[in-house]
Amino acid sequence: MSKRVTIAFASAAALTLIPATLASAAGSNPSGEPSPDERSNGVRASASDYTRDAQLSHALGARSAGSFLDAKTGRLVVTVTNKKAAGEVRAAGVRAKLVKRSGAELDAAMTALGREAAVPGTSWGVDPRRNQVVVEADSTVTGEKLAKLRSVAEKRSGAVQVTRVPGVLREEVLGGDAIYGGGVRCSAAFNVTQGSTRFFLTAGHCAESATTWSATNGGAAIGKQEKHSFPGNDYSLVRYVSGQNPAGNVNLYNGSSRDITGAANAVVGQALQKSGSTTKVTSGKVTAVNVTANYGDGNVVSGLVRTTACSAGGDSGGAHFAGNTALGIHSGSSGCTGTQGSALHQPVAEALSAYGVKVY
Repeated sequence: MSKRVTIAFASAAALTLIPATLASAAGSNPSGEPSPDERSNGVRASASDYTRDAQLSHALGARSAGSFLDAKTGRLVVTVTNKKAAGEVRAAGVRAKLVKRSGAELDAAMTALGREAAVPGTSWGVDPRRNQVVVEADSTVTGEKLAKLRSVAEKRSGAVQVTRVPGVLREEVLGGDAIYGGGVRCSAAFNVTQGSTRFFLTAGHCAESATTWSATNGGAAIGKQEKHSFPGNDYSLVRYVSGQNPAGNVNLYNGSSRDITGAANAVVGQALQKSGSTTKVTSGKVTAVNVTANYGDGNVVSGLVRTTACSAGGDSGGAHFAGNTALGIHSGSSGCTGTQGSALHQPVAEALSAYGVKVY
């Protein structure tokens, strides 16, 4: 079941982002393989794309099976299952695409996978370009586990496509430097505020190990863990200690930073970047939403976004963004093959809503 939080596109410098190092200042695709268009670097999303996507998603509900940015035209496309809904989409100035499977049918397939094929090392989410739920199974999923997964997929009458990915799906915590706590290293994402109190957001699984965070290994605490949600979700809230008021930029690791002026939910097909303390800045595109990831040991997270950005241990909690827009908090991946990755992020909109904080 989808747990997407609708957020109006925020503007007028409403959002600032701290760098990961805390420095200052579609129909189905029978082959299951991405088309050449799907392998592209993604489409640049505009403020109006985010706004219309959120509005139409809310208005259509289960009558839509998702939306995406077309790789050829760059236009927003909303999938629907009947002509009446298509008319509503066109009336909003957006291209409508009639598809076979409804959002409810894809949600049912997602539920079946979670109930009947809860296999560690897998993630599954909706790719509206294919009008399917796409499962990624890592290198640990073999033998009976893989057979079970494929059996459940076959029962869904083409609604589920199983693909293999190299590496091992995991949360990307590591010992090292960036933000330190409890003997692990993570990255920080977004500065947020509640009244005059300043916080930052990072990954929820990072908070499983730490109660305080430092900017250097063994250094003075810069923040105290306040709340976290993991598993199920993957976000946490850290309160800055007295006197901390960092700049709101994303570190681009080339001597410059990126100012963030808004927040939105990611759209399938759009280009994005990830800033993290291990792999620094990497680029990719959004390939699926409403993704459930089974990291093993009972740690299952839903409502994530799948991308092709590269990431590694220590990037957890880092920033996913597009241009000046914040999109998500890095959760995990199964690693990279060359420049092709599988980075997952927790939508930032949900964390902002859950904690009653706002970006600044």
